[in-house]
Amino acid sequence: MKQHPQRFLTFVNEAKKRIKEISPSMLKEKIDKKEPVTIMDVREDNEWPTGHIPLAIHMGKGVIERDIENEIPDSQSPIVVYCSGGFRSVLVADNLQKMGYTNVYSLENGLRAWIDAGFSIEK
Repeated sequence: MKQHPQRFLTFVNEAKKRIKEISPSMLKEKIDKKEPVTIMDVREDNEWPTGHIPLAIHMGKGVIERDIENEIPDSQSPIVVYCSGGFRSVLVADNLQKMGYTNVYSLENGLRAWIDAGFSIEK
């Protein structure tokens, strides 16, 4: 597992206090029940082709704040964001909430946890 710098981890942990997380099994249940939710992969462009959660769309962390309103204009729409390990997505969820999105979740421990739970990915 990648070791992140302490200041980054402190920054993420502060943001975690302000956001909601969802477990991979809870997200899978929403997908299976066909509940309305936008699943957004916020990893870098070069990470997307390595595999992603089925039904996910890609909008990298570097552009999401700029582009989210065009993709999801309704600030009450349910959104689940994820990255590889659940760190960057926490920061994205925090920023989206600051922008007025009220139903945002970060996937707990990211794509890694999704795969570890035995759920499939698409390439």
